[in-house]
Amino acid sequence: MTLTDQVVKNIIKRLVKGQDYRIEVVALINAEFLQFAIDFFKKVIEAKFANKDVTVDWYKQTFLNSKLSSDEIAINSGLNKKTITNMYNSASKEIVIDASNEHYDVLYQSISNLIEAQPDIDLTLTIKFRGVSVELNINESLIVINTLAVKRSALRGGLWSTAGKRVEKYLMASLCKVYSVPFEHFDQSKIPSSIREVDFYLINGDTYSRCEVKMMGRGNPESADAIFARESNVFVSDKLSDLNKREADRLNVKWVELRDENGYKRFGQILKELGIPHTEFNGNLDEHLDKILSELLDK
Repeated sequence: MTLTDQVVKNIIKRLVKGQDYRIEVVALINAEFLQFAIDFFKKVIEAKFANKDVTVDWYKQTFLNSKLSSDEIAINSGLNKKTITNMYNSASKEIVIDASNEHYDVLYQSISNLIEAQPDIDLTLTIKFRGVSVELNINESLIVINTLAVKRSALRGGLWSTAGKRVEKYLMASLCKVYSVPFEHFDQSKIPSSIREVDFYLINGDTYSRCEVKMMGRGNPESADAIFARESNVFVSDKLSDLNKREADRLNVKWVELRDENGYKRFGQILKELGIPHTEFNGNLDEHLDKILSELLDK
């Protein structure tokens, strides 16, 4: 499962209508994580059952096997590739294998120390599938639980990042189309290569207004600071704090907070201030967005 065009459409519709878009991403994370968990438990059953008479660490032998992809090995060890890259400045498969094995050994030893220090704690995880049942002791159970936690964290970070990148340009193009802005005034293919790349440009003759999009909450002022530091002309966000708005006004950055009541209408005011041709919108927003998003994404 990926961030499909339908999910992108749903996110943009919610943003423009001033609704919370996060439920769309959370639902996707939940669906992908639950599918991973089911598939992972099936593999655990197979591996544990196949190695029931083997004294070696069956989990390490199966789930840190060098034949697996580097992504799988890292997650199975309780790491993710981004963490490995930050630690070793590389995520080559050789480094991933070495780092994953080292981390797994440290994790296993930490769990063993924890169990020795708290002998009254016990945990048995029983997994059943198609009549086959296996039991994991406390060490094995905690390793599996940790792997699931790391996988969900990796999914969460990846999908939120992907959502932001996939939505930015489509959101800005949708706002332009809501106001019937002629395509020549937001045709991103016309941007000279010499101009620094940003999320989006509004074009008026030889004037290119830099637009930044940030799908952030009010608790992320540092994200807004980064936008201001890039000397953006227009800042479009899901939410903005009062401090963000004051700072934007002080720096003469035009802003849109979509979560405001009819927040998207502020974009019309910005178009007017920038001298970009447009038509005020007073129709049915739901119907208009459906048509716009089909034009943009159903190609």
